[in-house]
Amino acid sequence: MNKTHYLVFFTVWLLFSCKAQEKHPNVLFIAIDDLRTELGCYGAPQVKSPNIDQLAKEGIVFNRAYCNVPVCGASRASMLTGILPTKARFIDYLAKAEKEVPSAKTLPGIFRDAGYTCISNGKVFHHNIDTKDKSWSNAPWMPNISHRGSFDPTSSKVIKKSGNGRIYEAPAVPDSVYPDWKIAQKTINDLRRFKESQEPFFMACGFFRPHMPFYAPKKYWDLYDREAIDLADNRFRPKNAPKLLRGSGEFKTYDWGEYTPETDDFHKLMRHGYFACVSYVDQLVGEVLNVLETLGLAENTIVVLWGDHGWHLGEHEFWGKHNTMHNALQIPLLVKVPGKSKGNQTQAIIESVDIYPTLCDLAGLPVPESIMGKSFVPVIENPNATVRETAYARFKVADALITQKFNYSLYENGEEMLYNLEIDPEENTNLATDPDYTEKLKELRSTLDKKMNLANSYNK
Repeated sequence: MNKTHYLVFFTVWLLFSCKAQEKHPNVLFIAIDDLRTELGCYGAPQVKSPNIDQLAKEGIVFNRAYCNVPVCGASRASMLTGILPTKARFIDYLAKAEKEVPSAKTLPGIFRDAGYTCISNGKVFHHNIDTKDKSWSNAPWMPNISHRGSFDPTSSKVIKKSGNGRIYEAPAVPDSVYPDWKIAQKTINDLRRFKESQEPFFMACGFFRPHMPFYAPKKYWDLYDREAIDLADNRFRPKNAPKLLRGSGEFKTYDWGEYTPETDDFHKLMRHGYFACVSYVDQLVGEVLNVLETLGLAENTIVVLWGDHGWHLGEHEFWGKHNTMHNALQIPLLVKVPGKSKGNQTQAIIESVDIYPTLCDLAGLPVPESIMGKSFVPVIENPNATVRETAYARFKVADALITQKFNYSLYENGEEMLYNLEIDPEENTNLATDPDYTEKLKELRSTLDKKMNLANSYNK
């Protein structure tokens, strides 16, 4: 073999060896139920979320991320299949991907087919058995106690027809009594197992809190002075709001104890409970991330922290999700990719369905043709980049379009809702009948129509 042939052979061998030694990036996907952008890293100074805030410093914070459906079941089914909702698909918490898009490849299913071990701990799909046979390497795991289970006898003294008890409790108990702690510990144990096996993994860890009821150990309630908690300053219905605009009635399925809705005391209780639950789940997120780091897995693991939809905290006297206002649609989304985007924030508009193709791109996996999202890897590379101009969402009787400046909704009865987020970020005045916005409405209607056509294009 002459020197030239030897050099060529050595170069090819070297490239092949380097390629063979490349590690597949692991994925730790953390889903948090009912978590809105009420976090320190999103500019909420009253909320104590140090562990999630630390993750923000190590990754990229998406300030303009939106769910496609503001309700748990449908949002998760849509995100995990990369398929948008329609009037007939992904409607409410009962949504099941296996039934509504039976031919769709799920996000964990793509990773499993690529040789990853795929694990589901806690609330990932709303119905944890949904698509279980084509998504996970093992049966989805769920703690054996309900997230509505109480450890304060007073909580269950009054049981409503819904089966729910009191909406709040703050017992002096250890973190371990509630199901979210068990979900964190199961995830930690799985991480230790993966450290030993060295197999590539896609780990989904889904926490219940801060979903109602607001049950958390007393020490997390004690982090806050209830009297010092700021209340929403727009506790009134938006001016010119459509008749079909509603708030969620979910909080009405719980007993309110000694409190009365629409009073300052009730608002303080509800915000206090929500904040306490955020701090509780933040502690658990921190424990999981600390073990990931300690085991040396963080250097090759993509971490995604995602809230399944937004939440109203008393604005317009709304509590919860279930409409197309900005508070119900905007979600927290933090992504940490080893070696990229450390401590960055971006204003790029992102939809939940964009997570699917993004993780595939980062792992070098093929993206199914059915996927309706767009990879935001360009934004991870450059936070000033954009991959889409608008985000689409719908909830039951309304389709919505969010742009950098506007939030527009079209109801099935023809009513419209338009808010200028630059001059009215709290969405207090509907501008749909304002003649100054006539041309803007035409433009938004046209763009929304295209989005709806895209959503309807999927053939199951």
